[in-house]
Amino acid sequence: MPSVPEVVRASPNVIVLPDSGPLITLAYAGALDVLMKPLWPVKIVDMVLDEVTRNATPTSELIRLWVQEQNISILKTRTCERYQEQQAQKKDSLGKRNLGELAIQEAMHDLALKDPETMGVFLFEDHKIARTTFLVPSNCRKVSTRSWLLFLEGKGIIPSATDIERRAITRGRQFSSIRFPPDT
Repeated sequence: MPSVPEVVRASPNVIVLPDSGPLITLAYAGALDVLMKPLWPVKIVDMVLDEVTRNATPTSELIRLWVQEQNISILKTRTCERYQEQQAQKKDSLGKRNLGELAIQEAMHDLALKDPETMGVFLFEDHKIARTTFLVPSNCRKVSTRSWLLFLEGKGIIPSATDIERRAITRGRQFSSIRFPPDT
């Protein structure tokens, strides 16, 4: 197993915030552990966890168990609280569309206000999020699953980004080809 370079280890003020897409893709690949490879804390927004575990899917139980076994911190949001209240009252005025992204934006903005020295790395696959209309505070970065895997490969933390992508695709995941940030 390759050692983790000190450049990555020496960044204690970074947290990883995955959206549902990266969780699903990495679960298909059997590679959820790559979220933790840089030794940065992983935190999952409550609404995202609800999205990926509320229905039985090929990955829902894998993700739920991984979160539980790894003792991943869950970030509570007002978005999810309001959604759950409406579900309990059998109302659907919020719907379900984009609630994970709204909750992640809420969590990132809370991070910017409460802990501006911490960098939030928001992992995503949705093309809508790559657009500039998805606002992130200055202490957060949005990074696609592919770019995350290439970052880990480039740092020598994983042997091959392509192998993980191939496993996900072979097992039935058709994930986004987006690379963000794009190569410069």
